[in-house]
Amino acid sequence: MSLEDTSIRDQVKSYYGKQLKRSEDLQTDVSCSKGCAPFSKSARDAMTLIHPEVTQRYFGCGLVVPEKLEGCHVLDLGSGSGRDSYLLSKLVGPNGHVIGVDMTDELIQVSRKYISYHQEKFGYQEPNIEFVQGYIEKLGAAGIQYNKFDVLVSNCVVCLCPDKKAVFEEAYRVLKEGGEMYFSDMYASEPLGEKLKEDSVLWGEGLAGALYWKDLISLVKELGFSTPYLVTASHIEIHKDELLLKTGVVKYASGTYRFFKLPFDGNDKKACVTYKGTVTDHQDQLMFDSIHTFKKDKAVEIDGELAMVLKTSRFASHFVIQPIECEASVKDGIQQYCHLNPFLLADKLGSSIQKCSKTQDDGLCANQTKMTSKDGETES
Repeated sequence: MSLEDTSIRDQVKSYYGKQLKRSEDLQTDVSCSKGCAPFSKSARDAMTLIHPEVTQRYFGCGLVVPEKLEGCHVLDLGSGSGRDSYLLSKLVGPNGHVIGVDMTDELIQVSRKYISYHQEKFGYQEPNIEFVQGYIEKLGAAGIQYNKFDVLVSNCVVCLCPDKKAVFEEAYRVLKEGGEMYFSDMYASEPLGEKLKEDSVLWGEGLAGALYWKDLISLVKELGFSTPYLVTASHIEIHKDELLLKTGVVKYASGTYRFFKLPFDGNDKKACVTYKGTVTDHQDQLMFDSIHTFKKDKAVEIDGELAMVLKTSRFASHFVIQPIECEASVKDGIQQYCHLNPFLLADKLGSSIQKCSKTQDDGLCANQTKMTSKDGETES
């Protein structure tokens, strides 16, 4: 790690450990009233059991509660005070396990303080959670086992790391084949200039280190993950005029993406899939991302990559998957990723009107791709 990266890391540790004492101290805001997918009933019930001090020091920018967590091994990257980790430890159940990793002394102390409290609240005979102090760019050095985890989550932490590639490389190593990274983070509407990256407050707020959203796609694909799937998005509001002067024309959005570690020898053919309605809290339909919602007992055609995701992940037993004997079409260029733009999705969710602006996404249209059902209907 370079001296510059070490300096940024130390600034962020000080910002979250010493300057910020509660969520309201942040100078940016993400409203989830329209832009975030709702909690499942199980997640809402679990949230009521989380200790108030843990929730008070929550600094996330989205929801990181994927479906089908029972019995899973979950790793929370940048776990902070432990709110998401404790919530997930309730959802994985006594046979699952959660590890939270964070670099900040003060937040690790808060999270560890309430292990016994939540064990008792959840009715578990033994704790199913632990917190490790370390850096998410160096999970191996922190003692995190490779090829171990079913799910990785992260909530507004990657934007605080100067070396994004190292974070995703480590994420790839610790996931099992078929494992998922499901995370919320801050994204910039355009590549950021070097001037922004020199400001310690902008780093602490996640603004200086936010990825340009297109760079996320190319980076994770380069490392061997599936194409990211955009689940939900919200616009980020900056409260302070002095921060607005520094960020200028750059806009920010929170986006929740999911992507998977797929086998190298996967068969990339389209398939017809039918959801069985067997995932807890999702008996009628399973919203996989912003453009794929699987209704119970209704067959739909999907592309080869998504078919491989469903076949190799923890969702496999919840679908009937029938390969279609034709090669998947190859799409070139960024246009196939138009629907992955968090700014366009945030516009749609915030106004209920799909927008297509020539000032957004280099003039690409925001039309979303459709799933075609077996009987010829289309599903949004």
